[in-house]
Amino acid sequence: MPEKLLVERDGHIVTLTFNDPHKLNVFSPQLRDELADALTELNDDPTCRAIVLTGAGGLFTAGGDIRSFKETTPLEMRARLEKGSSRLMRLIVAGRKPIVAAVEGTCYGAGISLAAACDYFVVASDSRLCCAFMRLGFLPDLGAMWSLPRRVGLGKAKELIALAPEFSGRDAFDMRLADRLVEPGRALAEAREVAERFARMPPVSMAILKSAFSEGLDAALQQEIDLQPVLVATEDHAEAKAAFFEKRSPVFKGR
Repeated sequence: MPEKLLVERDGHIVTLTFNDPHKLNVFSPQLRDELADALTELNDDPTCRAIVLTGAGGLFTAGGDIRSFKETTPLEMRARLEKGSSRLMRLIVAGRKPIVAAVEGTCYGAGISLAAACDYFVVASDSRLCCAFMRLGFLPDLGAMWSLPRRVGLGKAKELIALAPEFSGRDAFDMRLADRLVEPGRALAEAREVAERFARMPPVSMAILKSAFSEGLDAALQQEIDLQPVLVATEDHAEAKAAFFEKRSPVFKGR
């Protein structure tokens, strides 16, 4: 199976690129595992001082791979979460290397979770973002219940999660979800510039700083493991998936 993640080194900076643009860089289990493996390796690599996370084809990611959601019981979903997302988010949030997100184009669902968890978030003004989990009858995963309130405040986080509006990169910057707003096509270059600044900082201090700022993450990830499996067995989730594939509006019944 072709690799879904490109790894490019330029001095002390490593760029990790989601590389499945024909499928909108969908965040599949394969991509999740490749990203976690790459971050594990880079965590132990003294030549890497900073990481840039981006997507190929002028977009970040359209979010989770709906077709891969084959779990239909709480235990199956719990196993999926324990295996994948918890490990990945600990590497991003509490890992030893600073990570800069470079977002262009589409950034839905898992894309927002990943970008918000990074140490710095650069977004192009014309990007389209959406915390789309509720549209599928899910709570946010990949630590978004932890990261979003810390970036935009509790009230705005509730709005983004509960109502799942689509918004622009400029909106993301205005609400302080993103740290830097750039012109279309400039996100990667600007992110690399920020990464160079991170790379000049003392590595041990940076690692300890990231660990200190990760307080509360483990509890949030455990909450995902405990609560998300309940939703996978609901009729509303099944209806949301069916509506997605049939390209129609879902009809939720509260069961």
